[in-house]
Amino acid sequence: MEYTFFAKGHENVRSLHKSTFEITTDDYLTPRGDCIIGINSNITMKDFPEEIRNALMTDDSKIELLLETDNGSDIITGYGSSDLTLSHPSDMVCRKSSFTCNRTLMIHADKAAIDLDRTLIDDLKKGSDLKVIIRI
Repeated sequence: MEYTFFAKGHENVRSLHKSTFEITTDDYLTPRGDCIIGINSNITMKDFPEEIRNALMTDDSKIELLLETDNGSDIITGYGSSDLTLSHPSDMVCRKSSFTCNRTLMIHADKAAIDLDRTLIDDLKKGSDLKVIIRI
């Protein structure tokens, strides 16, 4: 199953965090947000269709997150968990660790912000549109 949503880049995208990356509905980004790669998301996790939510909240469900801009792309693989609540009103965080909270979209991700394709990140630094595809 697959679900697509959109966000935008920002001049302050740094993509330097070593254990997470984040997409948010917030419309601003300070230089301190070194894990945030996309802002102005058109949805929150609460907006995910029920079948996507249920699959994400299943232990060991394999998740692929495809990130695309005009010039760059990357694929991140991680896992769902029955501990996920998908209830944060603005943030979606993909984590290399097994830590969960209401902001967590996936755990045991194989990439964090610092590992993402640099062409993708360069596009995002220019404010490019970000297409996000969740595949489960």
